[in-house]
Amino acid sequence: MRYTYLGPSGTFTEAALLTVPGALDAARVPATSVPDALERLRNGEADAAMVPIENSVEGGVTATLDAIAAGGADLRIIREVLVPITFVLVARPGVSLEDIRTVSTHTHAWAQVRAWAAANLRGVDYVPGSSTAAAALGLLHENPGYQAAVCSPTVAQQHPDLEVLAHNIGDNKNAVTRFVLVARNKPAPAPTGADKTTLVIPLPQDRPGALLDLLEQFSTRGINLSRIESRPTGEFLGSYFFSIDIDGHLHDARVRDALRGIHRVSPGVQYLGSYPRADQRVTAVDTLHSEDAFDAARDWVEALFVGGRPEGLKHNI
Repeated sequence: MRYTYLGPSGTFTEAALLTVPGALDAARVPATSVPDALERLRNGEADAAMVPIENSVEGGVTATLDAIAAGGADLRIIREVLVPITFVLVARPGVSLEDIRTVSTHTHAWAQVRAWAAANLRGVDYVPGSSTAAAALGLLHENPGYQAAVCSPTVAQQHPDLEVLAHNIGDNKNAVTRFVLVARNKPAPAPTGADKTTLVIPLPQDRPGALLDLLEQFSTRGINLSRIESRPTGEFLGSYFFSIDIDGHLHDARVRDALRGIHRVSPGVQYLGSYPRADQRVTAVDTLHSEDAFDAARDWVEALFVGGRPEGLKHNI
């Protein structure tokens, strides 16, 4: 396997990738951005890409949501990984907190240390970085344009030329980021009973009740939505798609039935994969929406066609 991930080395994304069995000994190529990682996957340079998709503090990672949605129907999420997030503030040796006027890091990281920075680095400016590790390594170059960076402790450990000025600076000490491993044309892993399915659903028409029509496809089949976010398609103002995670697997009868309903409402729906939940939390399913209930309903309808189906019936039930 050849892997790519949001780099450079030392990012939280690389830490997530290294939890995948075999990844430590496999070829790993850092990408400069999430779109770059997914492009490497699409053009065959890599077999799978690890990218961040959601943070417990900031919500969805918009760059990933947009890039996956635009990636085509052959992209599949095959695994998710949860990584606890801890930040440190680093600078070149000899730089003190009082010397810092500008700080760089990834936008999601900055959002998670903003309160600490306001209390300890009054009046500093923020420079967005492509990743936490890239911001930190930029300090090793001449005139990076900032005096400090927010990154993972791993980066500081790997680069002794960086000095840690403050440890554990996250505003939320329980912050977690969710990463997904994306591959091309891969079948869904076998269902475990503790699974998620990810979908991209464009809003086919901006009208009253359009979103309700979509959500009812899940609620009437007893399917819980664990995440739903709207993103602009970029086609025109007011054109949106929904990035959705649901509890369940494509092999589940209730999920298959819901996808049929969603496709009728929004034919442009994209299925991005079914995969085991990282927290292994089993999905609770009531009797009304169990596999047995769907099988019994199908068999009952089939039995109504005594002596075969009527002439001219073209569609499967």
